[in-house]
Amino acid sequence: MSTTEEKLYRQAYALSLFTIFYNVAEGIISMLMGYEDETLTLFGFGVDSFIEVMSGIGIAVMILRIRQNPDSPKSNFEIKALKITGTAFYMLSVGLLVGIITNLINHHKPETTLWGVIISVVSIVVMVWLMNAKKKVGRGLNSAAIIADSNCTKVCVYMSLVLLASSLIYEFTGFAYADVIGTAGLIYFSISEGKEAFEKAKGKACACDKC
Repeated sequence: MSTTEEKLYRQAYALSLFTIFYNVAEGIISMLMGYEDETLTLFGFGVDSFIEVMSGIGIAVMILRIRQNPDSPKSNFEIKALKITGTAFYMLSVGLLVGIITNLINHHKPETTLWGVIISVVSIVVMVWLMNAKKKVGRGLNSAAIIADSNCTKVCVYMSLVLLASSLIYEFTGFAYADVIGTAGLIYFSISEGKEAFEKAKGKACACDKC
C-alpha cells in the first residue's frame, strides 16, 4: 500500500470516528431539549442520531476491513450491525407513529421549537461537510464502499432539513400540526434507512449508492 493510500485510509477512519462521536453529542442534546420543550420531531431526531452511532460503528469496522483487503466480503459483525440498525430504524418509526397519534388525540403542541432550528442548522452544516469529505477520500481510494457511505449521509441532511422546516414553521407561525408533520417526515426517512440497512446486510446495492 502506498503512503498516499495509507493516509487516505487514516482519514476515512478518522471521519468514521468523528461521525460516531458527533452523533452521540447530537443525540444527547436533541433528546434532552426535545423532551424539555415537548417537541416530538426533535426528540425523534435525537433517537435517530443514536441509531446512526450503531451504523457508524459498522462503517468504522468496514474501513478497517477494506484497508486490509478491499475485495473482502462483509464480516459477520458488519452484517449483524446492519440488521440491528435496520431493526432500530423500524422501531423508531413505530414509536414516532404512536407519538403522533397521542399528540393528535391530546391536541399537544411544543413549548418552543427554537432548539430544533439551532440543532438542525448545525447538523446540516456538519453533515454536508462530512458527506463531501468522505466522498473525496472515497474517490481518492477508488472505494465504492466509502463513496456509497458518503452518499448515504445525504439522508441525514434530508432529516435535518425536515427538522429545520417543521421547527421554523412552528416557531414563526405557531401552526399546531407543524411538529406532527415534521415527525411524519422522520418516519418516512427512518423506514427508508431501515430498508436500506437490511438490503446492505443481504449484499444488495442500496438506493443511496446511486446518488
